[in-house]
Amino acid sequence: MKIVKYIALFGILSGLVVACTPSTSVMSNDVVRLNQLGYYPNQEKIAVVDSGKVEEFVIWDAVSGKQVFAGKSLYTAKSAWSDKTRTTLDFSAVTTPGKYVLKVNGASVTFQIKDSVLSLLADAALKSFYYQRTAMPIEEQYAGQWSRPTGHPDNHVLIHSSAASPNRPAGTIVSSSKGWYDAGDYNKYIVNSGYSIGLMQSIYQLFPDYFSRQNTNIPESNNHTPDLLDEMQSNLDWMLSMQDPGDGGVYHKLTTPFFEGFVKPVDCKQQRYVVQKSVTAALDFAAVMAQSSRLFSSYEEDYPGFSKRALLAAEKAYAWAEKHPEAFYNQNLLNQEFQPAIATGEYGDTHADDEFFWAATELYFSTGKEIYREEAIKKAPKVYTAPGWGNTFALGIFAWLQPGRELNEADRRFADSLKTELLKYADKVIQGAEQTPFHAPYGNDAKDFFWGCLAEKCINQGVSLMYASLLTGREAYLTNAYRNMDYILGRNATGFCYVTGLGTKSPKHPHHRLSASDGIEAPIPGFLVGGPNPGQQDGAFYPTTGPDESYVDTEDSYASNEVAINWNAALVALASSLDALAVYSVK
Repeated sequence: MKIVKYIALFGILSGLVVACTPSTSVMSNDVVRLNQLGYYPNQEKIAVVDSGKVEEFVIWDAVSGKQVFAGKSLYTAKSAWSDKTRTTLDFSAVTTPGKYVLKVNGASVTFQIKDSVLSLLADAALKSFYYQRTAMPIEEQYAGQWSRPTGHPDNHVLIHSSAASPNRPAGTIVSSSKGWYDAGDYNKYIVNSGYSIGLMQSIYQLFPDYFSRQNTNIPESNNHTPDLLDEMQSNLDWMLSMQDPGDGGVYHKLTTPFFEGFVKPVDCKQQRYVVQKSVTAALDFAAVMAQSSRLFSSYEEDYPGFSKRALLAAEKAYAWAEKHPEAFYNQNLLNQEFQPAIATGEYGDTHADDEFFWAATELYFSTGKEIYREEAIKKAPKVYTAPGWGNTFALGIFAWLQPGRELNEADRRFADSLKTELLKYADKVIQGAEQTPFHAPYGNDAKDFFWGCLAEKCINQGVSLMYASLLTGREAYLTNAYRNMDYILGRNATGFCYVTGLGTKSPKHPHHRLSASDGIEAPIPGFLVGGPNPGQQDGAFYPTTGPDESYVDTEDSYASNEVAINWNAALVALASSLDALAVYSVK
């Protein structure tokens, strides 16, 4: 397989206008569901009529007013959870860039066809991390109306009693500045940060030329380093401060005892702590630092000494994890023994084989040491599962399957075994997708819908299919990855484009303290929300219990409408990959 260089077409997000002008507008009603951002010229183009029988539909050129296509429905499919029957329309034959109007059953909806149609989404998804930065002002020249003063400098953080060590007893004051707010709350978590960076940097390694041309208008945009790596660095610096210099262990999180209210960062008053070292935090830290040591070695001019420092920190953290393999973070047990009690996000995990596999893999490729190779092979997964913060096997697999990576014969055999499992997964995922209600592999099983499902299932399924396509050249894998993105961007049961600030029907009231407290009507753009969740754990009012419609755009719906860096990391991964591949030639 060879990836041929291309001339990138990329969208530049200005500091004053970050959200896109909608490329699609519903002119009549909400019965037609399609990708609200548009389609690439050679991409499959599908719309779904949410109700009603379709005899014929037509496509008109929005500028000339001429009819360019007429067709009949492709098929109908009944919902697994209601009496609704969805009708699928295929207008893939329309390939000329431009703006068009689809008319069906008295409804009209405009859409566009253009090159790099997902570039603005890719840029906005990455730019969202800038808005999440702590300990620095978010300036108007980069953030426009969403600018704000410095929040949470974190230069007076206390060692929690659960994190005490001989050199740092409880109550010791430490500085742990920079980093990203994790989600809708204001805390910072190593496990989720490590996973998020690891996923995005995995994609960076596939398409370095694409990212080298990307400009998201962040303070570092004019240096010598790609914006994606600059943004990662802003959180990697914080992560380094979370390692105990005495023993190499890594604190699980930096947090207040309880979640702050929906107030501005500058108005938060609770004391912040670093809490208990954990094996999963140490291993995620080790993995991403080892990975980063390779990627940043070419950017010493901007980040002198970081590559070496990161690798040393990674090995120390891994050594600590080997000595404490059962040091899992359990907040209930912690609160029985230590004070003050902690009630914020847990990111608990009672299995670390996946983190050991990922960390050992990254350390092997960064150091060449046989001991890490042996550990990676010993901890290798038996089957492929899509990536997630609680299951990082896939991130290690992506490293083994990195295109262009030189492997000896034994390593190649091992990598091929991992590839086989990935392709088994991909084949199962795409089976029958072209006959489903929304013409996508995602969204056809009640198990597809849960807390954070849009990223953890829909998008990460798409990322996995993208990798399968790169490894085989099989078009069906890539087609289905695009189908899952179409689902995210409007071709779904609710008709939402699930990314703030984009499309014609997007979340206006995410569970996001920064957006809720800034006094601005529009939410900060570029954030993927969690999505339909029949568990409905938040107590908000949901109009239905149907799995694929259990979403409500209200601030109190943290079970369906929160944002999180790991979800946006997935969005960065898939949007960037699909945009790059639309203009790459893959052989």
